[in-house]
Amino acid sequence: MKKMRNRNLKIAGVACVVFAALAFARPAERYFDIAKSLDIYASLLKEVNEYYVDETNPKKLVDISINGMLDRLDPYTDYISKENAEAFSIQTTGQYAGIGALVGRIYGKTVVTNPYVGFPAYQAGIHVGDELISIDGKDVQGKATNESSALLKGAPKTEVLVEVKRYGEPGTLKFKIVRERIKISNVTYQGLIDKNTGYIKLDEFTPGAGREMAEAVIKLKSQGAEKLILDLRDNPGGSLYEAINIAGLFIPKGKEVVSTKGKSTDSNKTYTTLSAAIDLQIPLAILINEGTASASEIVAGSLQDYDRALLLGQRTFGKGLVQTTRQLPYDAQLKVTTAKYYIPSGRCIQAIDYAHRKSDGSVSKFADSVKREFKTKAGRKVYDDAGLDPDITVKDETISQAVAGLISSGLIFEYANRYCGENKKVPADLAAFSLNEEAYQKFAVWVKTQQFEFMPELEKKVNDLMISAREEKNREQLIGAINILKSRIKQSREEVSQLFKADIKKLLEQEIVFHYGQMNGQMMYQIPRDGQILAARKALNDLTSYHKQLSPN
Repeated sequence: MKKMRNRNLKIAGVACVVFAALAFARPAERYFDIAKSLDIYASLLKEVNEYYVDETNPKKLVDISINGMLDRLDPYTDYISKENAEAFSIQTTGQYAGIGALVGRIYGKTVVTNPYVGFPAYQAGIHVGDELISIDGKDVQGKATNESSALLKGAPKTEVLVEVKRYGEPGTLKFKIVRERIKISNVTYQGLIDKNTGYIKLDEFTPGAGREMAEAVIKLKSQGAEKLILDLRDNPGGSLYEAINIAGLFIPKGKEVVSTKGKSTDSNKTYTTLSAAIDLQIPLAILINEGTASASEIVAGSLQDYDRALLLGQRTFGKGLVQTTRQLPYDAQLKVTTAKYYIPSGRCIQAIDYAHRKSDGSVSKFADSVKREFKTKAGRKVYDDAGLDPDITVKDETISQAVAGLISSGLIFEYANRYCGENKKVPADLAAFSLNEEAYQKFAVWVKTQQFEFMPELEKKVNDLMISAREEKNREQLIGAINILKSRIKQSREEVSQLFKADIKKLLEQEIVFHYGQMNGQMMYQIPRDGQILAARKALNDLTSYHKQLSPN
């Protein structure tokens, strides 16, 4: 079977080389080479299928070769088989039919991590942290989350019986839920954070994002908002058209938002705002970080280029590539990068150079030496090839690797689940929620009994050292030293809740208020403690400085 796997990889490699070579041929030669290469490839596949010593799976071989070829391009060019079409549709549209609940594998259990407010699961009484036991009588304990998610989905107006185990409740609970069409909101939170500052958290750019943003802005202004904070942190982007619609809320009709340039003339387009703006004057701050990408960067970058908003936070991801979906035979699809996008100053913010790979196939970011200077409408200096730089840098709140290990282990989520199960009454003021010392020390005692990866990289290196030490002549001395190091790591693991108490306590409080009040509860708690939001409020409260930063000349 090892020989078969090697042959599969060789076929994938042949396809990669063949199709990569075609990119450098002249048009007439390219068409001939395509026909010739496909003929060779089809014949090769037929011969392997007929004569290879073991049974082969032609479809799997072709999928391997397709993915091998696309891996040499960029991570956004992707083959979508018929089997994966539904998942791709949900990702791009935010729509599906089901009960409206996010499911995840946490602490060794398949649990509901977010029953979306207002949708069937939430209305039926499903809680954050409920463990899925069975769906329509089928046992899902220990099963992969995609299996559970598939069973929860179905045709609208059909019923599904969901059995769950809830911490603190005897036995199990059963819910008969009627599936509906689910459309996940792009705006996950909106509200006034003081008497005249509105705050909007935008998480996606699926269809309807522009309309949702417009409604949020209008509602906040009606409530007294005279300044706005738009939070685009960790927003991976989405629809280019929705980015244009959202930028158009704050700049005049007919203004360029983005242009695209590619190999095909169809890819060379300029996109302008189509409707009158909601507000051309309201002071605006946009929160960004390294997770702000694609359509998010178009919105933030275009408003920066027009000196219409201050950007606060950290440098963005730097994705300046545009994807188009092309239909393939047998209901398959190709999501392919067709162009790069350029914001109004003329800069492309693509940070990684996929066109020039190293000999080992790896890629790197564009060098600082090739970055070019551009100007905003007011003459401020901005640069390309590296994402968007904030106008005001606010350091991200970092956590230690030990705390990251605690989060990934699921222990934070699990303890929040236990806490809420034992304290069923929802606190009157989630914004002021604080975990008392007794509850925190209860967590500290409990977490000592749990096994989790404390510092995964360090522990792996120590284990590798142990393996190497056993082969050395002075192995007893080396093994003794390594065991001392392992003992200290174990001790640190047991003391992690005290070593990093401030960070862990805050994370526990955030998770508990999410269990109690979902996104609204979490945001009420987080807003008064969020460094970037506080920095944005400060910038907007000093309007003289705000306008001076946007128009330094």
